[in-house]
Amino acid sequence: MDSTRLLKIERLIQKDLSEIFLTQTKRMPGVMVSVTQVRISPDLSVAKAYLSIFPPDRSAELLQNITAGKKSVRFELGQRIGKQVRSIPELVFYLDDSIDYLANIDQLLQQ
Repeated sequence: MDSTRLLKIERLIQKDLSEIFLTQTKRMPGVMVSVTQVRISPDLSVAKAYLSIFPPDRSAELLQNITAGKKSVRFELGQRIGKQVRSIPELVFYLDDSIDYLANIDQLLQQ
């Protein structure tokens, strides 16, 4: 069971990562990255961020670019939340395909 502190830190990281990706994707028209969920380890050392990327056909390429630049994302996250947490967790990014899964189910139900 997650503690209240872990949940607060997860929400904080999710909010700040969303703002970071919003500012970074403003330079790329037609691309939207949203952070759907963040899970943090109990020792606060690793944060798993699940990203929903639009358009879906470029999601693998964009996820690879985000993973390649995760040091700069972690640094910017540290600038934002450095006073609230003792150490900035390592970031691991995953592609959240739940929206595609729901669209597939909806399509199957339409048939």
